[in-house]
Amino acid sequence: MSDETTPEVDNEVTTPESNEEKFDVLYACLRCGTPVSNTELNRLPEIKCICGFRVFSKLRPPIVKTVHAI
Repeated sequence: MSDETTPEVDNEVTTPESNEEKFDVLYACLRCGTPVSNTELNRLPEIKCICGFRVFSKLRPPIVKTVHAI
């Protein structure tokens, strides 16, 4: 009759991804204009659009920022 004690296991697993904010960057193909997210481009083995073109431009958000002069 041995008294075996097991250490308590913390079930909360923290991953570095959960602490970081994820920004979904959108790109557009220069040939056909198809919008593609950054996560979709990371899944593919090579950076290529559905039309076969490999050049993308980064889409800007429709927010206009004004900077006041000093």
